Amino acid sequence: MKKMLLVAVAVVALAGCKKAETADNSASNAAASTDNSMANTAATTSNAAAPAMVTANGSGPGTYDVTQKNGDKGQTTLNADGTYVDKDSKGKEVKGTWAVKDGKTCFTPTGQSEECYTESPVGADGSFTATSAKGETVTVKKSS
Repeated sequence: MKKMLLVAVAVVALAGCKKAETADNSASNAAASTDNSMANTAATTSNAAAPAMVTANGSGPGTYDVTQKNGDKGQTTLNADGTYVDKDSKGKEVKGTWAVKDGKTCFTPTGQSEECYTESPVGADGSFTATSAKGETVTVKKSS
């Protein structure tokens, strides 16, 4: 998911009723001050961390234990850069990308089609359910 950060910078001009020489000096100082202020704002903005990605129900990056309806267990690791790794109970890994679209958390395995899940709110025990468009539901709980 790409996000854009917009920054607005306002420039304030000061006018004084002083001699021409004083007015020239004041204008030069105000311009220098505005330039420094704009540079500091730009530097602060470029150093600011991008907001962390979260799933549709607000869960953040990390490793999650996933239990299928038949009891099979696996793990999914969601990375803050929008990539993920699924590992099934036999250790087979599938990698891809994830994003939130239309209020659903969507996974796109490398070379495969996207699949989106509707997630329940996180329960008191930290678990939630995720249901695919096909109606398949898994139970998910953050492990780290």
